[in-house]
Amino acid sequence: MLLVTGGAGFIGSNVVAALNDAGRSDVVVCDVLGNEGKWRNLAKRQLVDIVPPDELMDWLKGRKLDAMIHLGAISATTATDGDLVFETNFRLSMRLLDWCTAGAVPFIYASSAATYGDGETGFDDDGSLPALKKLRPMNLYGWSKHMFDLAVAERAARGEKLPPQWVGLKFFNVFGPNEYHKGSMMSVLARRFDDVKAGRVVQLFKSHREGIADGDQRRDFIYVDDVVRVVMWLLATPSVSGLFNVGTGKARSFKDLMQAAYAALGTRPNIEYIDMPEQIRGAYQYFTQSEVDRLHRAGYNGGFTTLEDAVKAYVGDYLDRPDRFR
Repeated sequence: MLLVTGGAGFIGSNVVAALNDAGRSDVVVCDVLGNEGKWRNLAKRQLVDIVPPDELMDWLKGRKLDAMIHLGAISATTATDGDLVFETNFRLSMRLLDWCTAGAVPFIYASSAATYGDGETGFDDDGSLPALKKLRPMNLYGWSKHMFDLAVAERAARGEKLPPQWVGLKFFNVFGPNEYHKGSMMSVLARRFDDVKAGRVVQLFKSHREGIADGDQRRDFIYVDDVVRVVMWLLATPSVSGLFNVGTGKARSFKDLMQAAYAALGTRPNIEYIDMPEQIRGAYQYFTQSEVDRLHRAGYNGGFTTLEDAVKAYVGDYLDRPDRFR
């Protein structure tokens, strides 16, 4: 069997879909379905079971897995409950790492580009302890992910036992189908698509930094299909371990993103710019761009979808259809 924690979530459900498409029906999801309609992310899938996170360690006793894909986390960058985030994102991850180590089970886990903080030190996915210790995440979520990266890196540096394959993936700005339950953490494209479709004005943030135009704040936007291809490649390439960025390597603006949506619909842009809320101005990232050389050197050659092609696929295959789910 394969276990996907967070498998009812955004990236997780897309991984589950890819596993099913590859002929794997022996998939177990660990997640909380809740009341936000997350079950719809799995409605087209075949699964062995859905295990609640608080039952996972008991469920794992005596089990054998081909691999564990650990994507479950409190992923909101606005989360404030430090104890809950640390327990969920760090302590549970450590227990799962120990279980995979003891059972020699490949372990692929989600880190985050949020570990880079404001990006002043760059976006180099150097997984060494000295490099990681220079990073200063700006929010609780990023810090919890960074703490786990450090713990894994320290074990590797000391030559301590680890799973036969261990991989941390620093996801950048992922967007695509099945993100609809994420509320304010959805991509701006998913949040604003109905406005785009209806011809209503779409609001983006003004810039509050000299030299950067309104709407020209830039992110490394990566389509979820590209992320899934990386995960599937890793499952098929157990010789690869380490910490890797997962982004396109090209920063694009929020204005570019929304203009691509208008282009996909063949309509004229209708965008206005509003002041950024005071409470987030001090922690707002104006630029993220992954360095993906390490992933390429490890042998990955799957390529990445351009922003325009990705938006066209997302709009045409999902957002502009009655059934938006993968």
